[in-house]
Amino acid sequence: MAQDVPQYWLGRSTGKLPSLSYGLGDDRLGGAKMGYVDTNIVFKIIDSTKAMYVLQLSKNHTAFIDKVYIKRDSTIKEKPFYLTNSWKAQGTDSCYDILSISLDEKLPYKSWMEVNPSKIVFDIYGVQSNTNWITQLSSLKEIKNVYYNQVEDDILRVTIDLQHQQHWGYSVGYNEKKLVIKIKRQPSLLTLKNLKIAIDAGHGGTNSGTGGNKTTASEKLLTLKFAKELEKLLRKQKVNVVMTRKVDTTFDIKDRVLFLQQENPDVLISLHLNSSNNVLVKGSSTYYKHIGFRPLSQSILKRMQNIRMDEFGNVGSFNFGLNAPTDFINCLLEIGFLSNEEDEKRIIDSKFPAMVAKQIVSGLNDWLKDVKR
Repeated sequence: MAQDVPQYWLGRSTGKLPSLSYGLGDDRLGGAKMGYVDTNIVFKIIDSTKAMYVLQLSKNHTAFIDKVYIKRDSTIKEKPFYLTNSWKAQGTDSCYDILSISLDEKLPYKSWMEVNPSKIVFDIYGVQSNTNWITQLSSLKEIKNVYYNQVEDDILRVTIDLQHQQHWGYSVGYNEKKLVIKIKRQPSLLTLKNLKIAIDAGHGGTNSGTGGNKTTASEKLLTLKFAKELEKLLRKQKVNVVMTRKVDTTFDIKDRVLFLQQENPDVLISLHLNSSNNVLVKGSSTYYKHIGFRPLSQSILKRMQNIRMDEFGNVGSFNFGLNAPTDFINCLLEIGFLSNEEDEKRIIDSKFPAMVAKQIVSGLNDWLKDVKR
């Protein structure tokens, strides 16, 4: 009798910021993302579409990934099951607490933030617990407690309780076969002078963004003006500032993310201008993806209304590349609609960038005052 042939093959993640998607849905920003994953993670590929592979994460869970992010690896020796081993949570001499989880293999994961109370939660797929102790050292300053639940036969859920209400960011990756979660501590001084602020002027170079309704206004050039005005005001207040671009140049979104991960800011403000097919739509809006980063976006939007900008809304779970990182607090501000005559007139006014910069800085300060120690 012929042996059954496996209806799948094994591969590893590769490329620049590979990310998992929930499904095949799509829009101008791409399909809804589960989040970034590290490279060299083992995946079981069970099917494919024209552009995506279907991944079997666990018995009852699948995900999708762009084909460019998977390389076939015939050397992988698949085990019937994978185990967790020892865990350790400790503080460092820098701005991080670190949790390391030993595994038999580099396995897929998904993470998210929770609030009230503040937590970071991970699902690790394809694994069974063999963890009988979790070491937590007194050097921890942000991690309050670490524990797990085997929520399905092959899914382990890791919960990290945080000391503070505000999420300051975390990064995830493998060090050999240890899953390492680096969690940013809340700064000891909650002032702008004690933070590193990144400013992103949206678009640039070959990516011109949207254009004016009644004028030849260009989003890529206008966002640079607004970014420079914000930079000038922050530097005047002795704030440490980093810019993703200072000139009209092409800078891919993923390259911006990688650049920002290297720069390690406390906060990112990304500046854009909006557009709609309905010329009557107008106003300012702010965007976030991760619920733990929402408070800053609310403070900035509230301040924009002080300069008589209508409220278009505060938008969560936003599928924009610079809202995707969990590494640092981030907020996208759509200053106004170039497609609306009234907004456009204000946006191109030479005095308006300074007004907007002042509101952003005030929003940052309002947010810091609300952050609980």
